[in-house]
Amino acid sequence: MDQLVEYFNQMPSTHRTIILVSGLAIFSVLEGINPFFKRNYQLGKHAITNIFFTLTTALVNFPLAFLIVLSSEWVVKNNFGIVQWLGGSTLLFLTVGLLLMDLVGAWLVHYVEHHVKWMWKFHAVHHTDQHVDTTSGNRHHPGESVFRLAFTILAVFLVGAPIWLVFLYQTISVIMTQFNHSNVSIPGWLDKSLGWLLVTPDIHRVHHHFRMPYSDNNYGNIFSIWDRIFNTFQTADNQNIRFGLDTHMEEKYSNNVLAMLKMPFEKYRPKIKYENKERI
Repeated sequence: MDQLVEYFNQMPSTHRTIILVSGLAIFSVLEGINPFFKRNYQLGKHAITNIFFTLTTALVNFPLAFLIVLSSEWVVKNNFGIVQWLGGSTLLFLTVGLLLMDLVGAWLVHYVEHHVKWMWKFHAVHHTDQHVDTTSGNRHHPGESVFRLAFTILAVFLVGAPIWLVFLYQTISVIMTQFNHSNVSIPGWLDKSLGWLLVTPDIHRVHHHFRMPYSDNNYGNIFSIWDRIFNTFQTADNQNIRFGLDTHMEEKYSNNVLAMLKMPFEKYRPKIKYENKERI
């Protein structure tokens, strides 16, 4: 455990980049070997579009990462935050810390993005992808990257997270994002078993359904328990899911980078509510 803490305490930026690239490569290969949906789109064009937004996320996060570091140093120095007050073993820090970092830094910001109009206009870029695969996980408007980083800082303060816990959380979060967006076919029994604790592809595909109320459920990234606790867990037959966003089904919003960058500054398009929840 001490070696784990030491590694993430000193984790080089190059290692984080290697993990990001390796994850994309591994899940892309698995998608080619055993896809859930047969690929019927231009894979290269789709990947380039999503990788562009991965790069903009990096451009936003890298220069602002010092704010997370300063926040973490402050909470440790001042013994502030839940895990600092709890004390106890490194294992307790790890367990409670990861759960709460995921709750605030992933589930809560995601929930808020879907319910605050101006934030939704940024997050909608993520939902306009009509061919969800592992590259879709980092498809976020650069503006969204800013307030996601703000919620990560909020999580650091509430949790009292030391920097090793922050880096561990971010590493697991990246891997899980690539996993639960991946177009990989997993045996039903395995997906269901994992799904009691973790967010699996079957669970997260429902969130990318082009219609409400499906898209306003399953906000989790690492742990699926938060959606179960807060009654935002939804199931659907994955085979019948259509990806995208019903208010922005035009082709340009799926593949045109310039159009997607402009989306948050266009007139708000109200979400379409459907009376029949079971209608796919």
